Amino acid sequence: MHDNAVSPVSSYPDSGHAPRGSFFRFAALMLVAAAFFVWGLYASYLTLRNGLGVTNLDNYFGFGLWITLDLAVIALGAGAFFSGLLFYILNLKPLRYIVNLAVIIGFVSYSGAILVLMLDVGQPIRSWFGYWHANIHSMLTEVIFCITLYLIVLSIEYLPLILGWKKADKVPFLHHFGHNLHKLMPLFAGMGIFLSFFHQGSLGGMYGVLFGRPFSFRTGVFIWPWTFFLFVLSAIATGPLFTSLIAAIIEKCSRRHLIPWHVRDLLARISGVLLALYTLAKGVDTLYWAVKLLPRAGLDFNSVFHGWAYGKWMLFCEIFVCGLAPCVLLLVNRFRSTPKFFYLASFLACAGVVINRYVQTVQTLAVPSMPFETWQSYSPNWVEWAAGIMIIAYGVLVIGFSFRYLPIFPSKNPGRAHYD
Repeated sequence: MHDNAVSPVSSYPDSGHAPRGSFFRFAALMLVAAAFFVWGLYASYLTLRNGLGVTNLDNYFGFGLWITLDLAVIALGAGAFFSGLLFYILNLKPLRYIVNLAVIIGFVSYSGAILVLMLDVGQPIRSWFGYWHANIHSMLTEVIFCITLYLIVLSIEYLPLILGWKKADKVPFLHHFGHNLHKLMPLFAGMGIFLSFFHQGSLGGMYGVLFGRPFSFRTGVFIWPWTFFLFVLSAIATGPLFTSLIAAIIEKCSRRHLIPWHVRDLLARISGVLLALYTLAKGVDTLYWAVKLLPRAGLDFNSVFHGWAYGKWMLFCEIFVCGLAPCVLLLVNRFRSTPKFFYLASFLACAGVVINRYVQTVQTLAVPSMPFETWQSYSPNWVEWAAGIMIIAYGVLVIGFSFRYLPIFPSKNPGRAHYD
């Protein structure tokens, strides 16, 4: 190993392919994922042919399952830009074991998000309007440009891994092109950090400026509502944990030990500190919102919760079960060094982000904002579920084939991964 090497792949002179495990097991998993993907394609076809009328989205709930999934995968895919920051900019060399996987997860997350948006926009043939007729007063304009550019950056970062495929690597031009492209990765990582930071924040800021929706509206820090910073914090805290979970699933499926435990421990300590900051900030935000902002809108704390689907239990879960509890598990060495507690903390933290994106998206629209309005209910139908599961199946296919055929991990076993 060469600790001073720039490229995470070229850090291994023998960077062939790590042992991949049983082909039968791989093929069976890919076939299952492909079946769900085809099911989702059929649902997508119905949506594109017949319009959003085949879903449970309507004029009241323009946002639903798809946008919740979109925001969740974008947040959990933040492991790509944050790992790039830690590895290329802050020079944390142990992350060479996982930074390639983080890039692939980021690529899957952002390309999957674009696929979801193609369905949710209602008229995908007009999707180019956002670029050509940009509304310069909307945060979503900044989001659409940053997400598009960052997906291009992720594709460029993914390209050297594709060129590392054994058959492509035998072509001299592709071999040298991929090798030289590695040298530019710090530059693209820096671009990705800039683009991802601002669109992660603007997605949160979009909810914070909805003054007609008291459930999500917040006052600002300088020109930004503080939901801008809460979205960024939650993304960088949970992105590396999500990457660790995916790595563990790959290890379980392939029955190979690919990442040394000290790399997970490092990510856990970093994420634990960031998650603690986020949980504290979220608690202060919730208290100020309940005591100051809701009364200004003529509401009280109880009035913005209703029934099981929009109950207080989700707020409790987000802050305590999926916020405070993972912080303790990640920051206390005795818990962090125990695999079952580490993965439990990672799962809970990621679930907390999904809950946050759900309530910000769906509950914001369900809460009555006018005196004559009543609580509205929304539940996705099979078309929405099928298309959403299609994105997950797409991720399984891309990550599965990448692991099988591309040099994501070093060819030498780095030692027991300590996940049993």
